[in-house]
Amino acid sequence: MNVSSIQQPKQREFKDLFTFFLTALLGASINFISRIFYRTYFDFDTSVLCGYLTATILTFIPTKRYAFSAGKTGNTGREAVKFLGIALIALVVQVYVAKYTLEWIATPLFPSPELKLWRETGAHLVGMGMSFLANYFGHKMLTFRSTGVYDRLRSRSAS
Repeated sequence: MNVSSIQQPKQREFKDLFTFFLTALLGASINFISRIFYRTYFDFDTSVLCGYLTATILTFIPTKRYAFSAGKTGNTGREAVKFLGIALIALVVQVYVAKYTLEWIATPLFPSPELKLWRETGAHLVGMGMSFLANYFGHKMLTFRSTGVYDRLRSRSAS
C-alpha cells in the first residue's frame, strides 16, 4: 500500500482553526466575564447580548491579524463590516441557544434556586460553543476572504 497517495489533512486548516480557537478563547473570556458583570444590572438574555457585543468589539483586530493572517490586506473597513455581519448572526445563535438551553434543559434538570448561577453558566457556555462554530465558518468563508462582491458592486456604480 502506498501511503503517500493517502490524502493528508491540510495542516493550514488545522492551524487556522487552532489560532481562531485561541482568539475565540480570548473573546469567550471577555464575553463570559462581562456577562457576569452585566448580569448585576440586566436580565439573563440582555447580559448575554451585552457580553457578546463587548467581546466582538474587542476581538476584531486579534482575529484579523492572528486567526486569519489578514493584517495587511488593506481591506480593514470592508472586513469590519463583514465581521460585524457574521458576528450578528452568531450573536443570534448564541443568545437563542443559551436562552432555550436554560429554559428547556438546564432549568428542568436543575430546578433548585440555589443552582441558578450554574444553570445560567452552563446555558451560556452551550450558546458560546454554537456561536464559535457560526463565527469560525462565517469568518473563514466570508469575512477575511475576497469574494469579489465589493469589486462588482463598485464597477457597476462607476458605469
